[in-house]
Amino acid sequence: MSFITRGFSGRGRAGRDERLPPGQTLVEDFPVLSAGPTPDIDTADWQFTIRTESGVDTSWTWDEFMALPIEDVSTDIHCVTHWSKLGTSWRGVSVDTLFEQVETEYEFAMAHSYGGYTTNVPLEDLLDGKAWIAFEFDGEPLEPEHGGPARLIVPHLYFWKSAKWVRGLVMMPDDDPGFWEQNGYHLHGDPWKEERYW
Repeated sequence: MSFITRGFSGRGRAGRDERLPPGQTLVEDFPVLSAGPTPDIDTADWQFTIRTESGVDTSWTWDEFMALPIEDVSTDIHCVTHWSKLGTSWRGVSVDTLFEQVETEYEFAMAHSYGGYTTNVPLEDLLDGKAWIAFEFDGEPLEPEHGGPARLIVPHLYFWKSAKWVRGLVMMPDDDPGFWEQNGYHLHGDPWKEERYW
């Protein structure tokens, strides 16, 4: 005889939004968390570069980047510090579009930011419509405190993987840790698995 009614699997808190990963709390605002000071980057000086294992750099200036196909992205975002914001609106260029001009056999990338921040991301988490270089949030140019003029967004991972002030990707043969990963954060960062720390 079972002590659990057939079909019962638990409901968690009443009214909990199914889009909310475990351990997360909804916020209305957009909290600002950074590992260092906010860099001041003029779009005239901004450049995005992908470096492959052969040492070949493929780069875009701001004007060249803005001439690429631009996508509107509506997505939920989840911070490792337990806040989530649902239905955020972004505009940017798909990482798929950038890799149309890049040949690599490596399966991992290190995102590099102006200001020195780094974070590692497997290539499979950047391609197939999973990541963008965003330059607008909620219909406005991306503010510097939120990573402007452009940031990486990888919304299916915790938001520390969405590097602010992004300036490029360097392809790697192994999943070497970036800044927060070297300081105890999980190498991957899936919010649905609560991959917060090592």
